[in-house]
Amino acid sequence: MFVGRDREKALLNSIACEEGSQFVAVYGRRRVGKTMLIRESFGYSFTFQHAGLAKGSLSDQLYAFADSLRDAGLEGFDTPRSWLEAFSLLKSLIRASRDERKVIFIDELSWMDTPRSNMLVALESFWNGWASARRDVVLVVCASATSWMLDNVIHNKGGLYNRLTAQIHLEPFTLAECEHLCMARGVALNRHQLLEGYMVLGGVPYYWNQLQRGKSLPQSIDAMFFERDAPLAWEYDYLFASLFRNPGPHLSIVEGLARRGCGMTRDEVAQAAGVANSGTLTKQLGELESCGFVRRYAAYGKKSHGALYQLVDNFVLFHRKFVQEAKGDERFWTNLTNSPRRNAWCGLAFERVCLEHVPQIKRALGIAGVQTSVCSWSCRADDERGINGSQIDLLIDRKDQVINVCEMKFATDLYALSKAGEEAIRHKVHDFQVLTSTRSAMHVTLVTPYGLRQNAHAGTFQSVVTADDLFA
Repeated sequence: MFVGRDREKALLNSIACEEGSQFVAVYGRRRVGKTMLIRESFGYSFTFQHAGLAKGSLSDQLYAFADSLRDAGLEGFDTPRSWLEAFSLLKSLIRASRDERKVIFIDELSWMDTPRSNMLVALESFWNGWASARRDVVLVVCASATSWMLDNVIHNKGGLYNRLTAQIHLEPFTLAECEHLCMARGVALNRHQLLEGYMVLGGVPYYWNQLQRGKSLPQSIDAMFFERDAPLAWEYDYLFASLFRNPGPHLSIVEGLARRGCGMTRDEVAQAAGVANSGTLTKQLGELESCGFVRRYAAYGKKSHGALYQLVDNFVLFHRKFVQEAKGDERFWTNLTNSPRRNAWCGLAFERVCLEHVPQIKRALGIAGVQTSVCSWSCRADDERGINGSQIDLLIDRKDQVINVCEMKFATDLYALSKAGEEAIRHKVHDFQVLTSTRSAMHVTLVTPYGLRQNAHAGTFQSVVTADDLFA
């Protein structure tokens, strides 16, 4: 079932009605709903549509392209021997079409770009030398290999430079969009369950579509990951193999980052992954970041130097921590309910969900229109200076000279701040003020599912953001 994506659908619908030929690129991580968005937006009606083959050779790709041309109605031709021939045949198909707007949809374009195939050269020739000169062609290209799309299409420095008329980066769903999807499918979950589902699945619509009506969330997760022939049991392996031709180095980086919940510097990533700290590592980290697996962020007071990298993909982290260790227990997640291991995971996973919903946190604080920078901060203990050693995972540094220090605490009821918790927060604020010499006012903000229990220590927080605010 297709829900949401109203803004993206409106953009594609307007493009279909524009005068002149249009060249659109849609990109985003695997399973985020790119193909479905395009099909729904154009009413499943295309002059020509084709999808590249995941592991196909050049000859395989050309044969499949020719087969798609035949499906579209082109007859009387031999299988092309090059991409230039293939796109020449596509021109013939377009010339013969009676469609008012010739909508050409090429899915998984990156898979068609096999080594030394010159596919991009042929695409450039097709668009620059022919299609752009017409007034009736809408070319839509799509790929899950986000880094490939950025390098070769979006930021192409050759013949496709500045040729796109529109681009859509399809982001994962927010909590609110996941709630809308579940309601449309008749999957009855309350907001606490939706929050926990997001902690497991992230905002990938395909994964949410696996939830089963009539089952509790733990039962659904068992069915999706842990039962025999579970549909997502092997998704982790397919995920990286579909995005990168040689996924080994990327997996090593992911494995290294997964060993620490907070961020790592480049040097630490290289050491944890067992790779050289080189330009290759820069490229691979950039590719993981563009695909949404890794978050790159600056520490307070720093820009690019000293940037930290953190593995933030909820699905990947859940799969690594639990699925790979389940050892045949088909009720693994249900049996783990209220265990210390699961409770510890909930705390870290909730922090990641908050980091993915900073705009919602800002809106709840009434600062949606205020210019801000989002960063983290940490320091080591220094007895001589009275520094305790602190880590703050989310700082919202505001233009109006206020810094929100966000404490993200998962709880199944109202969160009660203890005396020790109050002291820990005061130590953090003290360390930050001493070491940064900030002149901004420090507002400690609690982000927690159900709100704050009033007690002697509750006054530590200047503001409280709840799960309902994250769904806004």
